[in-house]
Amino acid sequence: MDKLVRTHLPRIAGLAVAGASLLAVSAAQAKEITIWCWDPNFNVAIMKEAGARYTKMHPDVTFNVVDFAKADVEQKLQTGLASGTADALPDIVLIEDYGAQKYLQSFPGAFAPLSGTVDYSGFAPYKVEVMTLDGQVYGMPFDSGVTGLYYRKDYLEQAGFNPDDMQDITWDRFIEIGQEVEAKTGKKMMGLDPNDAGLVRIMMQSAGQWYFDKEGKPNITGNAALKAALETIGKIMSANIYKPANGWSDWVGTFTSGDVASVVTGVWITGTVKAQPDQAGKWGVAPIPALSIEGATHASNLGGSSWYVLESSEEKAEAIDFLNEIYGKDIDFYQTILQDRGAVGSLLAARGGAAYEEADAFFGGEKVWQNFSDWLAKVPSVNYGIFTNEADLAVTAQLPALTQGTPVDEVLQAIDAEIAGQIQ
Repeated sequence: MDKLVRTHLPRIAGLAVAGASLLAVSAAQAKEITIWCWDPNFNVAIMKEAGARYTKMHPDVTFNVVDFAKADVEQKLQTGLASGTADALPDIVLIEDYGAQKYLQSFPGAFAPLSGTVDYSGFAPYKVEVMTLDGQVYGMPFDSGVTGLYYRKDYLEQAGFNPDDMQDITWDRFIEIGQEVEAKTGKKMMGLDPNDAGLVRIMMQSAGQWYFDKEGKPNITGNAALKAALETIGKIMSANIYKPANGWSDWVGTFTSGDVASVVTGVWITGTVKAQPDQAGKWGVAPIPALSIEGATHASNLGGSSWYVLESSEEKAEAIDFLNEIYGKDIDFYQTILQDRGAVGSLLAARGGAAYEEADAFFGGEKVWQNFSDWLAKVPSVNYGIFTNEADLAVTAQLPALTQGTPVDEVLQAIDAEIAGQIQ
């Protein structure tokens, strides 16, 4: 063997060992964060964008975003938490806001508190409220379900109304306009699914009330906002200004087909409204109507979810830092997901970006996103409690009674009794 080669063999071997050691250290330091969520075109796609941004800054951290159906996420999370073994659980999970308190109260210690790390003063207050328990805040606020009144400008104009006539109206005025629209155009004012309590939720939260009080106890028979909501839906039914719908697809079809003049729901419906190119320029957006009671506002919410870190996660520190850096601070990220996915986040500082201020040609040049972001900050905070879904069932079971003329107080008593039976 050549003397020069023999001389350098130990050094080459040493470099090889050192290189292998560095690779081993790098492998040991590499972190993969597993995330469970649903909806590949919305939550999943948005989380992949967030992960890519973080990995660019932290190459040792990668993400495994697992797409399940919403019901499967909930079932797997429930089963994993109930079993007491965290092996099968992710590092981060998406939870719908209505279900947050159920998980937090049913499984104390299962989720990592983010208080002290995340500056919650920068988020819409109502979003922070739903993830707070005993003074600790546990989630990272994500998308908002801030609501709006989408309306057909062309139908309203035919009936003698202009966009100013739709601003800051009451529900009683909405019904009067609906009667005029039908008389002049033959179109119903809205679609309504009597098996869906979404409109009840919107009306109730707009006046700062929910099925439960601040302590989480049922708040039904003495709930002025719920009573006013039921009375209003009774008036809508009596005035016959609605087109009945059976299920989600049927309800969506009421407005995509052009059969109704308005939609009152969350901002997440914007993409569906805009998916009808032949309706471009024919739509406008206004604040939702207000109930005629004390404390009523023109702002509310329907839906929305947030991210939670499992306390058992081996990558807990990285998971929390990721959420805080991207969802808690990255303004450009929120601009991107608004433009690409129509997602209105609940970080208030993101509202000043160019994407929010853009005029939308589909809505006749209105700054729709700016409007929604302004209303977002006005949504009243309420306690969703842990039995919202059970309360919904009790409400929808009694909605037919409204059409039969049953007094609202009797309907409330029946709802109260059914909820009491459900949550024992």
